[in-house]
Amino acid sequence: MNYTTLFGLLLVWSLGFAAAAQVLEPEKSSGSVSRPQALPAPATDRAAGAPAGPAYILGPGDQLTIRLSDVEEINGKPIQIDNDGYLRLPLVGRVLASGRNLTELEADLVDRFKTYLVQPDVSISVTAFHSQPVSVVGAVKTPGVYQVEGRRTVYEVLSLAGGLDNMAGSTLKITRRLEFGRIPLPTAFDDPTGQFSIAMLKLKSILSAANPEENVPIKPYDVITVPRAELVYVIGEVQKSGGFVLNDQESLSVLQALSLAGGMGATASAKSAKVLRASPGQTQRSEVAVNVKDILAGKAADFPLMPDDILFIPNSRPKKAAARAAEAAIQIATGVIIWHR
Repeated sequence: MNYTTLFGLLLVWSLGFAAAAQVLEPEKSSGSVSRPQALPAPATDRAAGAPAGPAYILGPGDQLTIRLSDVEEINGKPIQIDNDGYLRLPLVGRVLASGRNLTELEADLVDRFKTYLVQPDVSISVTAFHSQPVSVVGAVKTPGVYQVEGRRTVYEVLSLAGGLDNMAGSTLKITRRLEFGRIPLPTAFDDPTGQFSIAMLKLKSILSAANPEENVPIKPYDVITVPRAELVYVIGEVQKSGGFVLNDQESLSVLQALSLAGGMGATASAKSAKVLRASPGQTQRSEVAVNVKDILAGKAADFPLMPDDILFIPNSRPKKAAARAAEAAIQIATGVIIWHR
């Protein structure tokens, strides 16, 4: 064999080796030593299609999708957390999921599957949320913590709590953990700690559907607070003394309050009425003179009563004395008639 033939054989052999290496290169990249990262499926939020936050705490009933390409029995299939808070998985058995967030559960599964796989790549998404504790407190018929399933709005959660009681005020407050996003309302604001989003809503607007955008979807761990209504009080010479609920009103007028109290008594001194009003930082109430007689006659404007005001209607001494005299006269006349019989 001459040198020319030998050189040709070596050249052919080297070219063939390079081509074989290029063909085998994809196989090398797909082996267990360097596996491409699996793309996690987006988690669907039960309310608005947003991904579950990393701090979302899993609970019984939540449905998960686990991406683990080397275990076909698990990969991409929905698995539900049982009532005891556990997942039942091939190879690794029961795994506690309740009370953990996604990051913690993923790390636990990676450790468990290392016994069976080389560099297990685990990603988890929440595909159905069934563990949504929502607290409803204040002036509702059945306050408490409710496990809400699926998409629920403020109105629906109030219905779960039995609706409003008779002492409900005019506003509603929603407090939401920032890990679940800010409340989608222009009036929402963050609390000073930077941990919560807060929004104040008008109950009348929600109940009447006047502004449907205010009937926002509820998120896990939301707290819905319905403050009790503020009152105005009417005492003295009226038919029915007591406190009267403002409800969705910010104030009542004197005439409205008197109407709720059944009107003034026969011996009332309408021109000497007073409004007793609390002043911030003061232990004693200030007094505001109100001439109800002039208001009834249209000679003076009706006076607005603010929350916690006390409207006092005094009695008229001459009227009271006259009433007593008339009562005594009636009793005497009745006695005389009976005696003559």
